[in-house]
Amino acid sequence: MENQVLTPHVYWAQRHRELYLRVELSDVQNPAISITENVLHFKAQGHGAKGDNVYEFHLEFLDLVKPELVYKLTQRQVNITVQKKVSQWWERLTKQEKRPLFLAPDFDRWLDESDAEMELRAKEEERLNKLRIESQGSPETLASLKKGYLFMYNLVQFLGFSWIFVNMTVRFLILGKESFYDTFHTVADMMYFCQMLAVVEAINAAIGVTKSPVIPSLFQLLGRNFILFIVFGTMEEMQNKAVVFFVFYIWSTAEILRYPFYMLSCIDMDWKVLTWLRYTMWIPLYPLGCLAEAVSVIQSIPIFNETGRFSFTLPYPVKIKVRFSFFLQVYLIILFLGLYINFRHLYKQRRRRFGQKKKKIH
Repeated sequence: MENQVLTPHVYWAQRHRELYLRVELSDVQNPAISITENVLHFKAQGHGAKGDNVYEFHLEFLDLVKPELVYKLTQRQVNITVQKKVSQWWERLTKQEKRPLFLAPDFDRWLDESDAEMELRAKEEERLNKLRIESQGSPETLASLKKGYLFMYNLVQFLGFSWIFVNMTVRFLILGKESFYDTFHTVADMMYFCQMLAVVEAINAAIGVTKSPVIPSLFQLLGRNFILFIVFGTMEEMQNKAVVFFVFYIWSTAEILRYPFYMLSCIDMDWKVLTWLRYTMWIPLYPLGCLAEAVSVIQSIPIFNETGRFSFTLPYPVKIKVRFSFFLQVYLIILFLGLYINFRHLYKQRRRRFGQKKKKIH
């Protein structure tokens, strides 16, 4: 006996951009679903209210829809999604004012217009937030990029200062004291590179990339660069002095302990020996470095006075000659002020790092 053609129960709901239809048919086979001339055509074999039969219906939409549709078969029903051509709210689904008997609202998905507008705004905000996150990068991605950037910066600085330290050590073992007097010409280019790159460190502290306080970082950067670029770099007479060896050697010794510690911190590693060296070796190295820098400034004062470099005369009516040596003497005061600031900062760091263990012992 030929199967009887019947109409299934259809439930509908809408949003501003979409229509949702739920056809109450289970075990659907061979569905033929299409939209032609703004009419939805449905025909399928399935089990509905009248048993296993061929079910069919046609719906002419109230307004224009896109001819492409999406449907999904489940064990109990057929879900159809139709896109409206214009995003707007419809007063009803079909062009005919009288609702077909087989059609009813889908209260599981039903929203009134105001609720649908709120849902639409929420989806739009979610979409914009997603785009914003994609353009800016997720917090996890930014954290990984930050760690990678800091790791590479510390690695480059470690390699640079290691080269200086090894070069000076080997030359001293081979040449002895003779190596003191040509240190500048041997390693100055690498020291220039490392100290110019150290500007990044102060910038990182200033913009919050690292948690280092700005003032100590800036004091160390400006102090070292003043010695390197002004006292040593502009005066050839200073470049052949033994004090250059001691300044460069102390700087490089401090940095080959500091930068590996920061590198391991970027990948959440803690090597206890390196940590102890990082928070302990500054105690002798910082005062020695400050003393070596002070000696270099004192030795440069008569040379700057003799050459008159960077000295100037104040304009009329004062006409007083200001020697650069005056600024060098002021710098000596600032140098020891910087030593105090850095010493205090590093002491606090060491106490935070090791203080708790000491309290437990007592």
